[in-house]
Amino acid sequence: MENFTVATAESCTGGLIASRLTDISGASAYVKGGIVAYNNDIKKNVLHVKAETLEEFGAVSSQTALEMAANVREIFSSTIGLSTTGVAGPLTSEGKPVGLVYVAIVGENFSEVREFHFKGSRTEIKFLAADEAFNLLMEKR
Repeated sequence: MENFTVATAESCTGGLIASRLTDISGASAYVKGGIVAYNNDIKKNVLHVKAETLEEFGAVSSQTALEMAANVREIFSSTIGLSTTGVAGPLTSEGKPVGLVYVAIVGENFSEVREFHFKGSRTEIKFLAADEAFNLLMEKR
């Protein structure tokens, strides 16, 4: 996929992916936009993640990550939707461990989610998650 556009839906990375994408000269040709959905109300009301998904699996889950990526792709009419959700720490969330991160990508003919267990500080976990999101994007674009 040579010509592509991307939209991001970020929770644990807090906009870091969108920021790093737009650091690249010419980014306006392929970056459609992004949503930082740090709160479940934003995941539900802006990203349209199903309440049932959040209740059954939690905000930090592969299911939520996939819905975030699929829905942000649709919201921005982009060819690719990229999302992150996880626990950057230092406290656990939903009983899930610090460092657990899901990165998802959705395109017209593919969808994938990867689970990671990072070690490090809050900032390190955010950067590691963003790095993995970039790796996934480069593989699929």
